[in-house]
Amino acid sequence: MRVNRRMTATVATAAVVGLTLAACGSGGSGGDDSGDSAGGQVEVFTWWAAGSEKAGLDALVGVFDEQHPDIEFVNGAVAGGAGSAAKDLLQTRLQAQDPPDTFQAHAGAELQDYIDAAQIEDVSDLYDEFGLTDAFPADLVDRLSSEDGAIYSIPSNIHRANVVWANPTVLEENGIDPEAQYDDLDAWIADLEKLDEAGVTAISVGTTWTQVHLLETVLLADLGPEAYSGLWDGSTDWEGAEVTAALEDFETIIGLTNDDRDGLDWPEATQLVIDGSAAFNVMGDWAVAAFEEQDKVLGEDFTATPVPGTDGVFDFLADSFTLPVGAPDAEGATAWLETVGSLEGQVAFNKAKGSIPARTDADPAEFSEYQQGAIESFSNDTIVSSLAHGAAAPVATLTAISDATSKFTTGASDLAGYQSELAAAAQG
Repeated sequence: MRVNRRMTATVATAAVVGLTLAACGSGGSGGDDSGDSAGGQVEVFTWWAAGSEKAGLDALVGVFDEQHPDIEFVNGAVAGGAGSAAKDLLQTRLQAQDPPDTFQAHAGAELQDYIDAAQIEDVSDLYDEFGLTDAFPADLVDRLSSEDGAIYSIPSNIHRANVVWANPTVLEENGIDPEAQYDDLDAWIADLEKLDEAGVTAISVGTTWTQVHLLETVLLADLGPEAYSGLWDGSTDWEGAEVTAALEDFETIIGLTNDDRDGLDWPEATQLVIDGSAAFNVMGDWAVAAFEEQDKVLGEDFTATPVPGTDGVFDFLADSFTLPVGAPDAEGATAWLETVGSLEGQVAFNKAKGSIPARTDADPAEFSEYQQGAIESFSNDTIVSSLAHGAAAPVATLTAISDATSKFTTGASDLAGYQSELAAAAQG
C-alpha cells in the first residue's frame, strides 16, 4: 500500500522522487529506544537532493541508522531550490490524505498553514521526552512555538540569511578594498555601481526566491531589526516612507545584477562569485559549503560578512521536521525526530551542510571557522526571522510577496505598484 501511494503521487506530478533505501547500520544509542522496536520504515520527505544539502541528509541518515537499526529509511527527497517543487508535491499528498511519515519544513510561521489545516501533530511532548527544551536556547523555543503555544516541529539546524559573499580578487582588480566595512547600504551601493561601470557583474542573484531573499536583507538593513520585525506583526506600515526608501534601494541593487538571473538557482548564482564572474552575492550560509567543496579558503578566496547595515543582527531560519497527522509509520517518524534533535545527529548534519546546531551543547571546535563565527553571532546578536525561508510569514503571504517581486524585477510593475502589492500581501 505504501509503495502504491508513492508511485501514484510521483506519476501524478511528473516529479522525480528518490526512493533509495539506505542500508541499516548496526549498534546504536540515542536515549529512548521506542523506535528500535518498531521494525518499520520511515519515509522522510525533503528537498535535500543535491550538493551540501544531500551530504547533510546522508550524514543524518548515518546517525539514524546507528540509533535505530531496525527502522528502514526511505528517501523522499524532491529537487528544487528552497523546496518549491517539494512543497507543491507535499501539498498534493497532504490534501489527498497521503502524507509521508515526516516532512521537512521551515520552522516558524510557515508551519501555521499546516497547523490551521490540521495536517501536523503537536510534538511538544517529544521536547520533554528527548530533553530538547533544555538543549535548545529559550529564544529559539519561543520562535518555534505556534500561536496556540504548542510546538509542531523539531529543528535540525540554524541558518543565517543575511550574509554577503564576495570574491576578493575581483574587488582588488577593480580598486575596491576587499576588507572594506560598509556601515550601510548607501556605501555598499556606491561600490556596486563602481563595479557596474567597470563592466563587472556587481552582485549575482538567481530566480525569484533568491530575489525575495535579497529583498528581505535590504528591508532589514534599511529599517533595522525592530521595524523589520514590525512588517510581520503589523506595527510597521508597508505603505510608509521608510519602506519606500528600502524598495528604492532594492530597485537599484537589482539593476546591478546579472541579466540571466531568472534562469539561475542559488548554486549557479553563487558559482558566479566563485568563478570570478561576479563580485558579490547575498545568500544564506548554506553557501559556505559551495565554496569549501571547491577548496576555496575563507579570508583568501572568498569573504563572508553580514549584509551592509545588518551587523549585529542574525536573520534566522531553521530546517525542521514534523509529525504529519495520519503518518503511516508514526513510530518510525518519532524515531527520526529523535535523531534530528540528538546531539550526534545535529553535529553530523551541520558539519556537512554548513549550518549550525540548534543545540547549545555542541562543541564549536568541531565546526569550521565560518560556523564558529555563526555560533557566536547567534548567541549574541539580535535575532529576526527570515521572510524567504518561512520563519517570518505564512506560506500564502510569502507566495504573494514572491509573485509581486517577480512582476517588479521583470518590469511588469513599477515601484509604487510593487509597494502596494507587498502591503496587500502582508495583510493577507
